Amino acid sequence: MESNEKSAETTTTEPEAFVRPDGWMYRSIKIGRWDLGWYASPHIQLGMIAFVCFMCPGMFNALQGLGGAGNTDTQVADQMNMALYSTFAVVGFLAGGVVNRIGIRIALAFGGIGYTIYSISLLVSVHKSVGGFNIFAGALLGVCAGLLWAAQGTIMMSYPPEARKGRYFTWFWSIFNVGACVGALIPLGTNIHVKVAKTVTDGTYIAFIVLMAFGAVLALFICDADKIIRKDGTKVILMKNPSWKSEVIGMWQTVRSEPCVLLLFPMFWSSNWFYTYQQNGLNAAIFNTRTKALNDFLYWFAQIVAALFLGPLLDLKYFRRSVRAKGALAFLLSLTMVIWGGGYAWQKWYTRESTAPYDPVKNPDGFHAWDWSHKGYLGPMFLYFFYGMYDACWQGVVYWMMGSLGNSGRKLANLAGFYKGLQSAGSAVVWNMDRVKTPYMDELASNWGLLAGSILIAAPVFLFKIKDHISIEEDLADVNETAEDVLPPHLLERKRMGETI
Repeated sequence: MESNEKSAETTTTEPEAFVRPDGWMYRSIKIGRWDLGWYASPHIQLGMIAFVCFMCPGMFNALQGLGGAGNTDTQVADQMNMALYSTFAVVGFLAGGVVNRIGIRIALAFGGIGYTIYSISLLVSVHKSVGGFNIFAGALLGVCAGLLWAAQGTIMMSYPPEARKGRYFTWFWSIFNVGACVGALIPLGTNIHVKVAKTVTDGTYIAFIVLMAFGAVLALFICDADKIIRKDGTKVILMKNPSWKSEVIGMWQTVRSEPCVLLLFPMFWSSNWFYTYQQNGLNAAIFNTRTKALNDFLYWFAQIVAALFLGPLLDLKYFRRSVRAKGALAFLLSLTMVIWGGGYAWQKWYTRESTAPYDPVKNPDGFHAWDWSHKGYLGPMFLYFFYGMYDACWQGVVYWMMGSLGNSGRKLANLAGFYKGLQSAGSAVVWNMDRVKTPYMDELASNWGLLAGSILIAAPVFLFKIKDHISIEEDLADVNETAEDVLPPHLLERKRMGETI
């Protein structure tokens, strides 16, 4: 799958100068005086995948944000997540080629199934020891999520015009995290009077299961990339008659054509490393059930706040894209030092041993989990909120960076696969660190060091490799398509006259 874009200025101001194909997918959707565009348009399809992610990974994030996936014993979640991210790492790395081969719609629908089964296994584990089922559910979700996120990355990075890639991230990330916020309100509502640390109710898990299943069904109604037409008439470039062999070759071509992407691999690796520490080493370690749910809500709400200002800044037309890349580098490095410095100041206060949970029989001298009414609550609450903002800023800058390396859907699908594969490999390692009870301070140090170090390693890409515009010739370089396949007549004529498209 590949996408081609015009120059930023032309794409956003060009009047509609083409005739849309016949069919319901291309008829205008109007609500009163508002013309929302047509069904097979990039922004409608981005909205749909955002709602799929609202229901599936959004609810999953809310569940994970409780620490231990809602269970006071984090061992079950640690083992499931090790299985999850181990398979995710393998499948995710190859998922770009798979999505190019089977299409976005099938990849998304299959991807949504794993989230439902994962939550079902958690519900069963509350009542009966089903270790085998838990591990299977985690491993299956790794396969499913690998395909879902590769398809999502393809849409978010290759469908929009160059001038709006940051805004597309904002739209997607905001809707997606509204799902996590709603998901966090479910355990908050069902446990509002629970002031001791305990496993969430069955009703909480059932609500997650229903919503995730709905998301898997919704994915079936998303268009494949060959149906998409942008406002200027351009189409998403697809590899004609892709084979498994051509897609394996395509992954190699992605690295060969942009070897600088290897410098981004440490950023990919560390991009989910912090979840384990934040969710288990802070939220689950310190707070009771209802307070964990409140923190969870604030974490995902903070992501919406951050995405709303980050996307427009990344697209700021007053500065060339190469200049914005340098600004993004400085911003992300500064944010890393400030927020994780605050995390270090807080972490000095406690250890894994000092927060071992109170148990009247097994540990009568144990730690009594904090409630939101606790006098010292506001400090870690704001820290957790800023951790959420940091997550959105990190993911947004990385997605924007990958999207700035090209507009080709095939290339960007492979980059999304590399991103999710390495991200998941890192997650598998850090969940195992938590399983073996690595000291919290060591977990924090690994986060701070990896994040800051990976930014410095990626700095040459930010500083030297981001172009202000990618031409259609560059995007078509590794596919058997021509400009005639993807450009409408009025843009083809302009191209023949020597304009850069």
